[in-house]
Amino acid sequence: MVRVVFTPALQRHIACPPAEVAGATVREALEAAFAGNARARAYVLDDQAGLRRHMVVFVNGTRICDRVHLSDRVPENAEIYVLQALSGG
Repeated sequence: MVRVVFTPALQRHIACPPAEVAGATVREALEAAFAGNARARAYVLDDQAGLRRHMVVFVNGTRICDRVHLSDRVPENAEIYVLQALSGG
């Protein structure tokens, strides 16, 4: 199983509790975590099912490479961390 965790900052805007899901890729794990939670999915993913510009996803502390297809592999017992990207000066 993979643990998907959303930052407290995201949880202030949408209901997205941590989830234990199955998935071999970031896409599979996120889709499982979003099952029944269309609002959270729409907040994190765009209309093409890619990662929104203001979002960042890490797998075991490493930022994912594929923001479009979310094809990065996820090892068993991994932690996926979803957060809002920060910008500004």
